[in-house]
Formats: sequence, structure tokens, C-alpha cells
Amino acid sequence: MDVTRHPVETESRVPTGSTNAYLVGSDPAMLVDPAGRTDELDRAVAERGVEHVLLTHTHADHVGAVDVYATETGATVWARRGHVDRFQDATGRTPDRTLSPEASITLGDDTVRVLEAAGHAPDHVALEAGRNGPICCGDCAVRDGSVAVAAPDGDMRAYVETLRRLWTIDPPTLYPGHGPAVETPRETLERLLEHRARRERRVLAAVDSGSRTLEEILETAYEKDVSGVRDLAEATVVCHLEKLDVEGRLEWDGTQARPSRPSETS
Repeated sequence: MDVTRHPVETESRVPTGSTNAYLVGSDPAMLVDPAGRTDELDRAVAERGVEHVLLTHTHADHVGAVDVYATETGATVWARRGHVDRFQDATGRTPDRTLSPEASITLGDDTVRVLEAAGHAPDHVALEAGRNGPICCGDCAVRDGSVAVAAPDGDMRAYVETLRRLWTIDPPTLYPGHGPAVETPRETLERLLEHRARRERRVLAAVDSGSRTLEEILETAYEKDVSGVRDLAEATVVCHLEKLDVEGRLEWDGTQARPSRPSETS
């Protein structure tokens, strides 16, 4: 199934400074993550006969032109079931229909399958273009660097599970929310999993060595200067702490962390 990438400049903190909108299918087509309006995207939408508008998730840098393109094309606007209020708040529009992971949307002779992809955001989905086709993965992965998984939206356990799920599917290509296509999905997903595991080890080591507050843990867990993105780094560490607490590997009460207590044996 044909997938084309259309970068849109956005107010985003990602290095590219842009968010990718995608057109999936030829005629009819699906418009994914219309972050804003551009002349180039206008032309592509006009040429492709858009019948559906979907978002991978509702972060502000992915939603800016949902209403205008849906209004002009008459396309069906979809939101993830259970997150309609979040969708309306982000887009200013009430969706026409809702969907859940594993739903399929017909596009001509083919289908787009909706995949569970929570972690970066609670309403995050990925979209598989045709059977065993490429996947529009939103902010699950990027070709270079890493993805922010930051409190309060982020869930590190869910994010790691999403990466593993995508690795198992083994798509031919990942089309991310930011930056160029990922032509080596498994290699990239393995790199992102190792990045999260490495950060997790540093958070655990910080707590084991006596760090207790978020600020203390941050200073030990990050080996690089985070002065320009300190808020994101802090929010990411919180997500790691929440994951480790749920897994019983340390204790985190929202303000203080402690090593986990050894289980009592009789």
C-alpha cells in the first residue's frame, strides 16, 4: 500500500522541528497526523481522495489541521475509543467514529490495521498499511536518537511492551512521527530497547548508591548535560521510577525513592 510522508513545521522540541503527516493509500486515502496545513500537503490531499483522518496520538504537535482537512474533504474522523474527550480537547472537533486496537479500516481493496502502541501517550496507536505492510508508528520510534516517554502522559512499561510488539511484527518499514523513514526496524527497535534498559540501570544504580530525590537521581542517571531539556529528563526519570516501583525493583512514593526491601523468608 502506498505511503507518502509530508513533513510539517511545528512548535516541537524534536530536533527536526517538524512532524510527519502521512497519506496512506491512493484513492481512497487515509490522512494520518495532519499536524498543520501546507501547500504541499494541500496538493497531496486533493490528489488522493481522502476518506479517513486518524491520529497516532493527540499530542499538540500532531493535530493542528485535523479539523480543516476533515471539513474540506468530508472525511470520516476517527478517535481511539475511551479517549474521545482527550481527542476533542486536542483537536476542537468531535470524532465521527471510534476505534480500538486490532480494528481494521478498509481502503479500496486493502485495509489498515490499528495496533496498540501505548507508552509515549495513553491513546497512542500505530497503523499497519496492508497485510505485513509498513507501519505508521507515530512517536514510538525514530531513526536517530530516542523518544521521550515523560510523565504524566508517559508509561514506560507500556512503551517497552510496544517496542517489543513492533519487533515481533517485524514490519518492512516504520514511518515515524518525526524524521525520516526507519528502513531497519528491528535494529532500531533493539537500539531503543537497549537505550531504555541502560537508563533504567543508571536509575537503579543511583537509588542503590543513596540518591533519593528526583533531582539527586537525575544527576546520577544522566551522563550528559540536560540543562536545555531538564524538564523532559526529569519527567522521563519519573516514568522509569514508576515502572521500577510497579515491578518491585525499588520504592517510589512520588517524591522519594528507596531500594526495594528484600522479601522476608520463613
